[in-house]
Amino acid sequence: MCRWLAYSGTPVILDDVLYRPEHSLIDQSLHARMGVETTNGDGFGVGWYAWHMRTPAVIRDTGPAWSNRNLREIADHVRSPLFFAHVRASTGSAVQQTNCHPFRHGRWMWMHNGAIDGFRELRRDLMLTVDPGLFPSMEGTTDSEVMFHVALTFGLDGDPPGAVARMTGLIERLGHEHGVPQPLQMTVAVTDGERMWFFRYSSAGKSRSLYYSSRVEDVRALHPDLGFLNHVSDETRLVVSEPLGDLPGVWNAVPESTYGVVQPGRGLLRHFEPEPV
Repeated sequence: MCRWLAYSGTPVILDDVLYRPEHSLIDQSLHARMGVETTNGDGFGVGWYAWHMRTPAVIRDTGPAWSNRNLREIADHVRSPLFFAHVRASTGSAVQQTNCHPFRHGRWMWMHNGAIDGFRELRRDLMLTVDPGLFPSMEGTTDSEVMFHVALTFGLDGDPPGAVARMTGLIERLGHEHGVPQPLQMTVAVTDGERMWFFRYSSAGKSRSLYYSSRVEDVRALHPDLGFLNHVSDETRLVVSEPLGDLPGVWNAVPESTYGVVQPGRGLLRHFEPEPV
């Protein structure tokens, strides 16, 4: 499937997060340790917010992240307080730019690791659920992009956890109607440029890996030798498909059937479950 990373906090050069860590996302594109596939070379994408823009910039390409010169160039020069990055291993849909994550609509960004089982059978019903006003913005053929637009239809702009719960409930209902016993596998990150939500859920109760970083003040106490931590705020957070290194006390597994919020002040973790639709 895929590997992804979401960052929120003190503005940093993308290179500091994408390339420099011991087990960076770029390393994971070749040598993932916890994914279904060890290689995630079916495209990549990066989306970021800048202080003077309300909507994010997004770049996507179909080649592997580990050898892309444009990504290397951007990572060395772009500084952002909130960005998403994703390396893709296709679950069957075409390798094309419009199928690479993150997906964008207005100020929103969305990325996903996982799959809708039986998507070919469910796709028509899911597409018909999408608000007609949103339909023209759908460019690709992935289940991930359909999930995003269903969540937008179900009120993502006003209630992200509720919208994702309703999206999940719809997929599971349609899957069961089509004889698919465990329709959904997902770890999802979504942001409006100010707050970030992340979700770990699967119909089987065996979701893909997902981790969040400890509070910076706690990591400082555990690892006082990490000088760069002196320059980031206590509210800086990373959410990742798998840890970027092996430092003790830095990474925490997101529990099964859980969503979290990264926002000013303390974030939170809460139980997540589908909402019937």
